[in-house]
Amino acid sequence: MKKLIGSIAAIAVILVGGLVILQNVNFNRLGADEYYTQIIGQGKKLEDKSDNGEKYISYEYKLPAFDKDGGEKTLTFTAQKQLRENAYLSLFVKDGKGVTSYQEVKKAELPKKVSEKLSK
Repeated sequence: MKKLIGSIAAIAVILVGGLVILQNVNFNRLGADEYYTQIIGQGKKLEDKSDNGEKYISYEYKLPAFDKDGGEKTLTFTAQKQLRENAYLSLFVKDGKGVTSYQEVKKAELPKKVSEKLSK
């Protein structure tokens, strides 16, 4: 009986741990290629309405981005707010979907070849 209770407790701990881990996983980044860019200029302001008539604003950016080897690609993505001028971003890109996620990074975190390209 003690073994059964111990097994059930172990399974419960594993399930709860798995749920906690899954909540912290950003599926938009899984299997994506990573590119880096720097915010130059203001994004293009886009205004739209949701189905319930509520107005919302987003900002579109079209910027050159570089992979870790220095390969260049122009990428277009949107943000829910105006992004900080000169900020460095890591962009997560999937084939057929474009930019699926992004995050701000420090210049020291950029790969060397990317840093050289963005410093020009």
